[in-house]
Amino acid sequence: MSPAGTKGVPRAQRERQILDIATTEFGTRGYANASVIAIATAAGVSKPLIYTYFGSRDGLHAACVQRAGETLVEAVARAQVVHGAQGKALATLTGIFHALDGRTQNWRIIYDTTLPRPSAAHDRARTYQEALNAMGSQGVTEVLAEAGITTPEDQSLLLAWWFSIVSTTITWWTDHPHLTPTAMTNHCLRVFTALNQKGQTLRADD
Repeated sequence: MSPAGTKGVPRAQRERQILDIATTEFGTRGYANASVIAIATAAGVSKPLIYTYFGSRDGLHAACVQRAGETLVEAVARAQVVHGAQGKALATLTGIFHALDGRTQNWRIIYDTTLPRPSAAHDRARTYQEALNAMGSQGVTEVLAEAGITTPEDQSLLLAWWFSIVSTTITWWTDHPHLTPTAMTNHCLRVFTALNQKGQTLRADD
């Protein structure tokens, strides 16, 4: 692939290259510590060119968040058509894995804990967080409903567990980048199956 700063590269392609590099920078170092100079250097362009394309540092960050957020929300939304709580949970993970294939920083940029509050950057990320959390909450409600549980506290606890599991799994995947989305789904399926079988054994022993 040609360096982002190479003459003759179409602007749309150059912007995508800059966004890829910026997403990695913001996702790895966080909003508070990311450097536009580092992004420009890695992209092979000048800092003023980045500002020409995106207006400002916040404009560049906003473009990264929007691209990451829309991709994730669309992937999770497609999984909601699957019937059955367990099938929907697996489909949701599968959708997330495919959306993040080679780009796990997209998750980190949405759930960046260094975003200042209040700020437009935090509000923008929060929009996608709320969309993802709403679909997660719906799935959690279905899981508990199948077990006859409707307590709000139980729903809140399971939602917190689900988010933690997804986030931890994505972090683990970042450390094992050779794994494909299909491999990640298979790993999760095996672990979930093992845990479910263990749970059934424990209940049978009671």
